[in-house]
Amino acid sequence: MRPVSVGVCITLALASACMAQEHEWEVGAAAGFGFMHNATINNPTGSVSAGFDNRFAAGVVIGQELYQHFGGELRYTFRDNDLVLKGTGEKVNMDGDSHLVHYDLLVHAAGKSTRIRPFAAAGGGIRLFGGTGHEYAHQPFGDFALLTKTTQVKPLISVGGGVKVSVTSHATVRVDFRDYISPFPEKLFITTPGAKIHGWLNDLVPLVGVNYVF
Repeated sequence: MRPVSVGVCITLALASACMAQEHEWEVGAAAGFGFMHNATINNPTGSVSAGFDNRFAAGVVIGQELYQHFGGELRYTFRDNDLVLKGTGEKVNMDGDSHLVHYDLLVHAAGKSTRIRPFAAAGGGIRLFGGTGHEYAHQPFGDFALLTKTTQVKPLISVGGGVKVSVTSHATVRVDFRDYISPFPEKLFITTPGAKIHGWLNDLVPLVGVNYVF
């Protein structure tokens, strides 16, 4: 076989391999709504629920398919989170938000070439809580805690799962469900003498998004 023919064959083979190579990266955006399971503040007279209201969520993600069934992704999520104290039919709140940054490992139930791919996810990161509203010297439940305009960073555990559905060779629709678990940001809720905070925060967040795959 002539050298030119050999070169052509090798070139065609390499081109075919590149065309057949499976996608490795994806970037996307998602939106949803979060449901908070809050902590409790107790004092000698009783208890109130302390934490954050149920509000919307939105974020972006960049991920990499490491192997046929394993991947990883870095995710940022913004949560509209009003600070809230509730109990005995009464409620007080303050404007607030939080910013979540975490890295998750994904385990897919099906390989890269499969159109529908359920997956489980787990990882960790940080969550920046912030109170953005007005502080008041006197407020309902002031004998338990006062809501404050400040920020605090807490560690974050992320667990959940979802499903990816390929709609084209470069577009994927995905549905995620995340449980974001973090210690309570006590600097945003200044307790009064004799009052104590009990429990962590669980933020249950379903998300729907679109990813570009390349």
